[in-house]
Amino acid sequence: MSGLGGLNKSPNGVVLGMVQLQLPNVVTPNDLAQQTDRICSLVAKARHNLPAMDLVVFPEYALHGLSMDTNPAIMCRIDGPEVAAFQSACREHRIWGCFSIMEYNPQGNPYNSGLIINDQGEIKLYYRKLHPWIPVEPWEPGNVGIPVCEGPNGSTLALIICHDGMFPEMARECAYKGAEIMIRTAGYTAPIRHSWRITNQANAFCNLMYTASVCMCGTDGTFDSMGEGMIVNFDGMPLVMGSDRPNEIITAEVRPDLVREARQHWGVENNIYQFGHRGYVAVKGGAQDCPYTYMQDLVKGEYRLPWEAQVVHTDGTSCGFPAPTRTYGGPEINPIA
Repeated sequence: MSGLGGLNKSPNGVVLGMVQLQLPNVVTPNDLAQQTDRICSLVAKARHNLPAMDLVVFPEYALHGLSMDTNPAIMCRIDGPEVAAFQSACREHRIWGCFSIMEYNPQGNPYNSGLIINDQGEIKLYYRKLHPWIPVEPWEPGNVGIPVCEGPNGSTLALIICHDGMFPEMARECAYKGAEIMIRTAGYTAPIRHSWRITNQANAFCNLMYTASVCMCGTDGTFDSMGEGMIVNFDGMPLVMGSDRPNEIITAEVRPDLVREARQHWGVENNIYQFGHRGYVAVKGGAQDCPYTYMQDLVKGEYRLPWEAQVVHTDGTSCGFPAPTRTYGGPEINPIA
């Protein structure tokens, strides 16, 4: 990479800014409005701080904090004032932005949703978190798949949220759909620090893909989020590591063209290709079957672990949530697909 974290941007580069946002307390609609304004002011800060920045990324829970409050009065809608404010900020400051909302769901619990908005103020990607951090989080499981979108300077972007990144299948799906940069937003606290680092690095290396990840930061008086923004090269090596300083914006330039080059030209460790072409030295084109029992069972709706009956936590009652009575309604069509 070139250019001191994006200070000297190369023609093929994409400069990322990861905001280690101060963890807020949001209880009322007025709190929500104030936090929306705070995020928009940091969009402006990002643009003024580094004129070459292409995309500014805010962590999961940036609007709502870590209270897990599902009060409808502070839930957001895609066509609501909070999203409109984010769109306006991106348009005004001519910068792409990635944002987090807890989204009102008239059919059940709210969704934990993420948005990527371009520098014209248009929503380019809309994602609902597939894997809430259970049993702690009450959010409805995502049902619009894992979308990708065209990003700045011809890049291809994907977005996953927090616990999603602990499942290697999530990163693989992002790469399989063409993502060269996978964003991971989070609200994690310090006990997850080691797991955060190794999964961000493994997700990058195993898929020849940049990972750009950031958590909420600081304390709200009860919880302590860890910050820990990090941008990892497609070979698994961290390019930049953040601190635990609230509102710090860590930056790096990434090169999607080098991802494309590696995916085309690497032989050894081209894992994203080799996964579907096992043993191509011995067999023409490699074996292209699915030898993984868990995948086959999952498709059939028969996923069951050998120790399934002994699992203790199978709902949210240990964290104060009532046992659910609804069943999953199945996937929906992504409204901006």
